[in-house]
Amino acid sequence: MKILLLTNEYPPNIYGGAGVHVEYLSRELALLDNEAHRIEVFCFGGQDIREGNLTVKGVNAAYDFPSKDERHKKVFDTFLKDMVMAGTFDGADVVHCHTWYTHMAGLFIKKLFSIPLVLTTHSLEPQRPWKREQLGNSYNLSLWIEGEAYRAADRVIAVSGPMKEDVHRAYGVPMDKVEVIHNGIDVGEYRYRPDPDLLRRYKIDTERPFVLFVGRVTKQKGITHLVRAARLLEPGTQLVLCAGSPDSERLRILVEKEIESARKAKVDIVWIPEMVPKEDLIAIYSGAAVFVCPSIYEPFGLINLEAMACETPVVASKVGGIPEVVEDGKTGVLVPFKPVSATDPEPAKPERFARDLAYEINRLLRKPQKIVRMGAAARLRVEQHFSWRAVARKTMEVYKGVGKR
Repeated sequence: MKILLLTNEYPPNIYGGAGVHVEYLSRELALLDNEAHRIEVFCFGGQDIREGNLTVKGVNAAYDFPSKDERHKKVFDTFLKDMVMAGTFDGADVVHCHTWYTHMAGLFIKKLFSIPLVLTTHSLEPQRPWKREQLGNSYNLSLWIEGEAYRAADRVIAVSGPMKEDVHRAYGVPMDKVEVIHNGIDVGEYRYRPDPDLLRRYKIDTERPFVLFVGRVTKQKGITHLVRAARLLEPGTQLVLCAGSPDSERLRILVEKEIESARKAKVDIVWIPEMVPKEDLIAIYSGAAVFVCPSIYEPFGLINLEAMACETPVVASKVGGIPEVVEDGKTGVLVPFKPVSATDPEPAKPERFARDLAYEINRLLRKPQKIVRMGAAARLRVEQHFSWRAVARKTMEVYKGVGKR
């Protein structure tokens, strides 16, 4: 088969879990069945890669759109790149889109060339209302194009059981058209590799335990709740935040103020605001006592797999697909979470959520031997259930299924 993957992110331009997913999925698909399949990737950027039967083409189209609201330009630019992707199309058996950024391209290709359309659900726009601040009223366009794509798709892949239900609820996609295929991880690459010298280069004190957060500065990841929880952590505990790419200037300022306030209260915070190279990040995961995922919305939570593969137990909010990754009491701890409403995912009681996070982190910090046991169990779970090769095989079966219709 010839498979076309459409994505905003592809190395070296990766800022979230969807980009990591496409990077590893495309490589594994290219290796299946003795490299019998041709895999082509269209992405945003200047990439031009050919590795055997895997080809990656970046789209760099740009135009200075006139707009009364500067926030609208991002969506206009997205649609321009999508039209270039559709115009570049040169045949395939299946087109597979990742995130709303490429949905217009997928729809154009499906309608123009009668090609089956597959979508992977990494997140859903209706469940991220805070993006209205980032996109202005062009957020309505992202909602619209996402809805059109889901209703037109021949098959949908959800990264977790709750995401399957969300797709059905949000867009009316029949449940039998949605296949659950979890994200994966390269267990050879992500493994326990401590490097105290590297930690010290990042200003982390290797003589004291540290709690780790990795993620973008976005409301979805719940970073402000963790910073507030840090005030209640065991004395001497460090909080390390590998957190960059803020969704908006307003959010960046808010997080800066929260961190400054916590530091004034004698909380030891190491904030690394730039993108941390993968090799460095693996060493930081390996050095952490506990990894924390305080997300208020998380379809799957690939970062939890990364931490678990490095033998670090996870304390995470009990939302979305996280319970399908983190085994409560075995590979980590799930913190109860109640949102304001179905349309507002913020915690109904934010102060209590912060207290609960701190309580569970402290319970682990007081039991170093339990941290070691949970870390070993976490690694074993990742090895047994979340390999990219398995993800690629299941995805190929979806392609073959829609190709026969």
